[in-house]
Amino acid sequence: MQHAAGAKTGWGAALERGRVPRLDVLDVASPNLARMTNCLLGGKDHYSADREACERLLHLVPAARHVADSAHRFLLRVTSHLAREYKVRQFVVFGAGFPTPVAVHQVAQSIDARVRVVYAAEDPLVLAHTRALWEERRRTLVVRAGPLQTAQLLSDPAVCQLIDITLPVAVLFVSVLHTIPESAAPATVLEQAAGLLAPGSLVAASHLVSEDAGVRRQASAVLREAAGGRWGRVRPRAEVEPFFAALRLLTPGLVDIGRWRPGSDRLADAGGRTWAEHGGVALVP
Repeated sequence: MQHAAGAKTGWGAALERGRVPRLDVLDVASPNLARMTNCLLGGKDHYSADREACERLLHLVPAARHVADSAHRFLLRVTSHLAREYKVRQFVVFGAGFPTPVAVHQVAQSIDARVRVVYAAEDPLVLAHTRALWEERRRTLVVRAGPLQTAQLLSDPAVCQLIDITLPVAVLFVSVLHTIPESAAPATVLEQAAGLLAPGSLVAASHLVSEDAGVRRQASAVLREAAGGRWGRVRPRAEVEPFFAALRLLTPGLVDIGRWRPGSDRLADAGGRTWAEHGGVALVP
């Protein structure tokens, strides 16, 4: 697409419209969870504090970079599978991070250009980036919301222009469950989301797991600092399984995300006992 000479697009246009936070008011001295994830995925939207936090995490769990990549690949595989096999044409993505080279709306809209996608995030800088680079409102919208605000998001007038909850919707909580504070049970978040959706809708979710108590404690401390205290914790698989108990999981059930229908994704691989992410996809009956 060509633009008129001198016209600003993308990040520059967003900055001019005031949709990007000023760098002089950003806290770049403290690690940030979204920027850390971007760093682990090989992105460029991070600072020295984020890189140092990633180094601490990688010292504790060398597989952290691999598991972050596995989670992103899981997100895209789920999107492709639901769009192709279940004909889902509406997606709501919680925990949206910084823009990646391949995203949910790109995968889904390559299957059917009519697909509509809403991204939900709470980080102001993530919102600015995703709005500048992904939002075009007719088919893709970016809103400020967290996983505890599913009902409010689905009733938001702007969201309702894209998402019709009387029809099947896929709601994705990939790499989100472990960020939910202890005071709000992840199981409740999943059950409430499923209860809001029409029959034939789907809910996908995943959670970081570790069978090493020391790793769980130390890694959770690093990640909680990066989330400004608004975080949950890494859990053993036995504590994650009940979160999905009330849901009707598709085959293969709750598994390491690298083993969820890998198909032709040759890079899909599982984590280990020390560090992994487990998840599944449930059908709303």
